[in-house]
Amino acid sequence: MAARRTEVFSSADAAWLRMEDPTNLMMITGVLIFDEPLDVARLYRVIEERLLVFDRFRMRVKPGRSSGLLPEWEIDPYFNLRAHIHRIALPAPGDKRELQALVSDLMSTPLDFSKPLWHFHIVENYNGGSAALCRLHHAIADGIALVQVLLSLTDEQPDMPPAADGIERGMRDTNPIEAFALPALRSLSNVLTSAEALVNEARELLEDPTRLIDIARTGVSGIQALNKLLFMPPDPPTLFKGTLGVQKRAAWSEPILLDDVRRIGSMFRCTINDVLLNAVTGALRRYMVSRGAIVDGLNIRAVVPVNLRPPGPVTELGNRFSLVFLDLPVGIDDPFDRLLELKRRMEGIKSSPEAAIAFSVLNMLGLMPQQVVELVVNLFGSKATAVMTNVPGPRQRIYLAGSPIRQIMFWVPQAGHLGLGVSIFSYAGNVLVGIAVDAGLVPNPDAIVAAFHAEFSDLLRLARIVTGNEALEYARAAGG
Repeated sequence: MAARRTEVFSSADAAWLRMEDPTNLMMITGVLIFDEPLDVARLYRVIEERLLVFDRFRMRVKPGRSSGLLPEWEIDPYFNLRAHIHRIALPAPGDKRELQALVSDLMSTPLDFSKPLWHFHIVENYNGGSAALCRLHHAIADGIALVQVLLSLTDEQPDMPPAADGIERGMRDTNPIEAFALPALRSLSNVLTSAEALVNEARELLEDPTRLIDIARTGVSGIQALNKLLFMPPDPPTLFKGTLGVQKRAAWSEPILLDDVRRIGSMFRCTINDVLLNAVTGALRRYMVSRGAIVDGLNIRAVVPVNLRPPGPVTELGNRFSLVFLDLPVGIDDPFDRLLELKRRMEGIKSSPEAAIAFSVLNMLGLMPQQVVELVVNLFGSKATAVMTNVPGPRQRIYLAGSPIRQIMFWVPQAGHLGLGVSIFSYAGNVLVGIAVDAGLVPNPDAIVAAFHAEFSDLLRLARIVTGNEALEYARAAGG
């Protein structure tokens, strides 16, 4: 029998593994929707030929040889692809409500740690077509890497020739990643990663996390970022904070036109990310008001992931990203005033070394005993209310196993025992917003989705009636 090949966890990967909790599973969940049934046999071939070239999808977790050592990845000697792909049919009438219920149930169900930490469900009879629901553990890789890996399973045309062998399979010139996803996927928020010095600094921390002290010594900005991270007060109690349960709820919006988002952004010299986060912030405000909460002057923090990978195709997995804290001005009623304030706060974050500092803390978590990890995660979790991500996806229609993908949605885990996750994904000229919540805190996430649609519709309507002079005044007020 051939010797088992193993790979020691990085400290960052170990941190995400140790954050796993029955009430807060560290899984990235995604759903792809099709207007026709999937060719299951062809999908098996695609996954075998393109996904399994990454060894980690054949590896399971092996505990460290002692309590003080990092865990290892080891090749699963009993690996069986059919144990990771299951077919399931929705109950009648097989519409969005039933699919959301299935996503919610699987989002609440842990992966089998005796096997590699990923799973696909092929969902049949969904609105006359089908869906593919995937769950991947955050310890395998960060969201940027996993999005690229999943997109590498797709093609620009329904019938594409097989790729060459090796790790470059899925990274070929005809793959949509190279054509249009990679430039956008350099960050989960283009604004937050525009400071090149910040990214370079954080990459160096990959090799030496102890440089946290050196960064703090480099000047006032480093000390201020460290102080902010360590001493920021807890977020105020709201409807979105509280003791978590096991059951989660997932929902997602109907598509909105990316051109409409651009129209609002160009009028007020704001980014697409600014506009969407503003609409989400307004939706949270509307939801809280509908539940009788007091929101005047309220700010709640969102944890926003920041990519630290160098530009180019992903050739290895693992976690190479950091986190920053963004104060959402929920207390501002006027949508344009809120947009300008949110833009100002985003601009303040992009020039800060906060992401580099936070990455060092994440690395250190992977080296700490489990009890200490729980204390630190709870401490930092108290400082925020939500996790928010914005991933720009393919600009044109793509195909999986020959079937055109109509919609793509995903949800990231709410690390730090947070009860609210917001995911924004753009694809083929449309934008979807996904909500993931703890069922005990927010039993009906569709209400937040409805509030998002109402907020965006009002924002678009107001943008259309604002005169050129008024738009210029708003832009000047924002420093544009």
